[in-house]
Amino acid sequence: MPIRRLPPEAVNRIAAGEVVERPAAAVKELVENALDAGATRVRIAIERGGLSAIVIEDDGSGIPADELPVAVERHATSKLVAEDDGAVDLLNISTMGFRGEALPSIGAVARLTITSRAKGARDAFEIAVEGGAMAPLKPASFAHPHGARVEVRDLFYATPARLKFMKSERAEMMAIADVVKRLAMARADVGFTLEHDGRVSLRLQQEEDATFEGRRRRLAAILGSDFAPNSLELDQLRGNARLTGFAGLPTLHRGTREHQHLFVNGRPVKDKLIIGAVRAAYQDLLARDRHPVVALFIDLPPEEVDVNVHPAKTEVRFRDAGQMRGLIIGALTHALAGAGHRASTTVAGAALGSFRPGYGGYAPPNQGTLRAWGVAEQSVAPDFDWPSARVDNGGTAGALAGNGFAGVDSIAGEGAGGPQHVQPDFPLGAARAQVHETYIVAQTADGLVIVDQHAAHERLVYERMKSALSNGGVKRQALLIPDIVDLDPAEIELLLARADELAELGLVIEPFGVGALAVRETPALLGQVDAKGLLRDLADDIAELGAAHALKERLEEVCSSMACRGSVRAGRRLTGEEMNALLRQMEATPHSGQCNHGRPTYVELKLADIEKLFGRR
Repeated sequence: MPIRRLPPEAVNRIAAGEVVERPAAAVKELVENALDAGATRVRIAIERGGLSAIVIEDDGSGIPADELPVAVERHATSKLVAEDDGAVDLLNISTMGFRGEALPSIGAVARLTITSRAKGARDAFEIAVEGGAMAPLKPASFAHPHGARVEVRDLFYATPARLKFMKSERAEMMAIADVVKRLAMARADVGFTLEHDGRVSLRLQQEEDATFEGRRRRLAAILGSDFAPNSLELDQLRGNARLTGFAGLPTLHRGTREHQHLFVNGRPVKDKLIIGAVRAAYQDLLARDRHPVVALFIDLPPEEVDVNVHPAKTEVRFRDAGQMRGLIIGALTHALAGAGHRASTTVAGAALGSFRPGYGGYAPPNQGTLRAWGVAEQSVAPDFDWPSARVDNGGTAGALAGNGFAGVDSIAGEGAGGPQHVQPDFPLGAARAQVHETYIVAQTADGLVIVDQHAAHERLVYERMKSALSNGGVKRQALLIPDIVDLDPAEIELLLARADELAELGLVIEPFGVGALAVRETPALLGQVDAKGLLRDLADDIAELGAAHALKERLEEVCSSMACRGSVRAGRRLTGEEMNALLRQMEATPHSGQCNHGRPTYVELKLADIEKLFGRR
């Protein structure tokens, strides 16, 4: 068949399939245009999940009347300027849009109407495009001094086959809401209103202070009120790139990665870089099926990042990906280490909720045991006369030395008085009792703390093992007969490029002919190793995330397992000195707010909240 040029209408509809794949994509393109126009308020109104109508109103600079017909032409844009020689620099883009494809693509598959009054102009004008056919420009009414109103009706009516692939109205609306929320997180200085079928589903006021506090308020409004008090502030500079934002505490986690947000020069992007970097920073703080909540904002010169690598502009490519990865991991690791033993308030909120009458898991505490220091176990009845807690000095001071506790005597206090002199002005307070020989109850200056002794000690032992592993290096075991592993050449290339990094973790590999690797040494901690399975996992990690997580995670899993088996078990009686020593070490140990499996190690209840439970407030 001869080669023919496609008609312009067909070209526009093909392009629309890439740029406007669903209503959410159309909303994204139109809202980005509003932001590029300098809007401070954006209103989005949706009908039937965007398939019936999409209306975007903004107070930006507007489009001059003589430019409206050009605005709906393909590859016409005000955001790129050609040099004298006609060249356009696509690596120096500072706007959200730049291709000039959105409006003609939408107009090719829907009924598009643009009404605009340019800033400083007296009159407003309107232009309409239906299925690629442009109507003449005409005067119109516009309620605002300047700005634009873009109305899209009957999306995909010109391409009925596309409608068959649309999801339910609810699913399409949820996708639109997600797009709007991501754009709103990126621009706290802009107010957003989202309406669906006449009802307001999202209203975000413009933040005058769009720095840290304004951004924190905007993120809290979108990610939930729990995010602000349970997040860590980030601000780190590396080279000419700056990372700011907020990272949730490890105990504030979700079941998917949907709450991990990355913004590059104000543009929301989804990039595998954030997945690998966040996973590396939180890898031994969360269970593998749980994911932290983070919002990371990277600002760097436009020429250092390529935003022209995806039709929908949702992916970017960094010139120095290693620098970006190091920046993200470094900032997160530093912030998490600085949090110390801090745990999220959501843990306490859940505990308080379970105490309230009517809660599904609530049961009156009429049966059970409590062991204060030196007090024999007694049945707790409604008329129980609570004994005054006293110290069991019969225990062996420093009894936990063999289990990882250090400095018990110096921490617990001097002389025979021991722990009764410990005042509750420490962050985790002073131990007052041990409940069910599993939980330590400590009194703080303004409340109480309940500690899971096994989970807390497990984290302490694990952190000590990690430190020893880091300082002494990973011990290797040489294989008498090297393991020869057949792999795909692409996988071999990926692994050999990281051979030095793997050697630091105790895995020594080298090429062995064509299509094979020889494993000479393996980490001693792992014992018997499935070399082929391990190498394939590592190759997958490097290909997907740019780093070899599998080996490091296996080493840490071994350390975690050893720490779990070597920690104080639930059901063991502790003396007052031992309990206070555990509390003091938790205060001095990073990440002690959660165990190796991501569960909280303690719950803190404020006195004011406890008083509310009993009607005192």
